[in-house]
Amino acid sequence: MRKTIRKYSTKAVEEKLLSRLFHEAARTQTMGNLQLYSVVVTRDAETKRRLAPLHFNQPMVEGAPVVLTFCADFHRTTRWCEERNADPGYDNPLSFLNAATDALLFCQRFCDLAEEAGLGLCFLGTTIYQPEGIIDVLKLPKLVFPVATITLGWPDEDPQPTDRLPNAAFVHHETYQPITRETIDRDYAEKEALPENVEFVRINNKETLAQVFTDCRYTRSANEAMSEGLIVALKKQGFLS
Repeated sequence: MRKTIRKYSTKAVEEKLLSRLFHEAARTQTMGNLQLYSVVVTRDAETKRRLAPLHFNQPMVEGAPVVLTFCADFHRTTRWCEERNADPGYDNPLSFLNAATDALLFCQRFCDLAEEAGLGLCFLGTTIYQPEGIIDVLKLPKLVFPVATITLGWPDEDPQPTDRLPNAAFVHHETYQPITRETIDRDYAEKEALPENVEFVRINNKETLAQVFTDCRYTRSANEAMSEGLIVALKKQGFLS
């Protein structure tokens, strides 16, 4: 059972191993066999220091031996077309979605392979919260956009797996089934009853676990502000006119 690793040993992640994992991960699904992704490998301490605030200063950004930023990339394909007397039309939202899907598929396959090799990792969902800063630090050209980041290294902890909803919460047969009070009670009962989540509610002075997410962790105001930043960055990178 996979576990999120946030603490890493000082043992180096060898370039040979990393290269093999990238090579094997590249066998994953891709739209039109175009491989619409790139990954930026960060080992330099100063670059990690600059990236850290863009990931809300999560300590594993600077603590991990390697930080990998997976990008939706239509820049390389566009340049290929231009150099081969073809007329590319990939500066649009559909192309961004296709490239983002490619990048996330590649990222997930890499994660599976890395964990099989004994490495530990943590997926950072913060990548799309402040993309402009990441774009600047990593010098990403037009039609390249960061969509996922993982911290990577050899584990220096063995945490318990985090909870997950039961299959009934997310598997729908034939058509999407109604979400009702009864199905919510059924599917969230175990999560809400976990001691760590009960404590989470208490220390945040809330009535329910859902309120912790809406009022503290992922608020409407923050979502709206970061959505505006996301649109600005998509325009800057040429995916929105």
